[in-house]
Amino acid sequence: MGRTAGTGGTGGAVRRGPVSLVRALSKLGFASRSRTAGLILSGRVAVNGRPALEPGLRVDPGRDVITVDGIGPAPEPFVHILLNKPRGLVTTAADEKGRPTVYECLKDAALPRVVPVGRLDMASEGLLMFTNDTRWADRLLDPRNRLPRVYRVQVRPRPDPGLCLALTAGTPAPDGGRLAARSARILRTGTRTGWLEVVLEEGRNREVRRLLEARGLEVRRLVRVAFGPLVLGDLPKGTWRALAADELEALDRALPRPARNSSRP
Repeated sequence: MGRTAGTGGTGGAVRRGPVSLVRALSKLGFASRSRTAGLILSGRVAVNGRPALEPGLRVDPGRDVITVDGIGPAPEPFVHILLNKPRGLVTTAADEKGRPTVYECLKDAALPRVVPVGRLDMASEGLLMFTNDTRWADRLLDPRNRLPRVYRVQVRPRPDPGLCLALTAGTPAPDGGRLAARSARILRTGTRTGWLEVVLEEGRNREVRRLLEARGLEVRRLVRVAFGPLVLGDLPKGTWRALAADELEALDRALPRPARNSSRP
């Protein structure tokens, strides 16, 4: 069976960047390293459609298509995971300013290449999904599907009772349209600060912060605690887990058809 795109059939992560063809075949799950040289020398291996007869040939398992006996890449199963993002991490694979990214939390995981479902800004925390199922991610993020995002926000000064009505009434957005919460409520207040629950339906760039700043409030902490029916729960900060089958089914039910496929066709 063929493998490609930087992940092996044995569940381990494949090293990115050039490696020997012998090592690549082994890591991609074709055979043990002692047997892969025989596959190469017998002419059964091709790289990007061309016969490869040198065991020491340098290849990139994340970019090159490697086949054995003409069998193409095996499909990867879909992966859907949930991370409790800490503050101080950028939601990107690489940052031009050298800041740490959310992938620091996944660096020791045996995962295929996954991408975030939406974003949380550097100072925000909480629920952040990752997947290699881009169609599924696009459906979750489609504003027409109106999946609620729930945020717990600490603000200063202490919010007054009229704030929640103002947040749902909204404010003009600089790029057009309006910024508005689906709902908002005060959870608790102290002498100088308070905690709000703010629910959005689109998750536009920094929407919660922009809404609150327009009302003269400083955001001290911002934590996303739910996305549609998916709840962050007690997952420790900086850790991740796979979504359970019932969680995926609940997300499916919250979306219009077609439903998510459990594996690639």
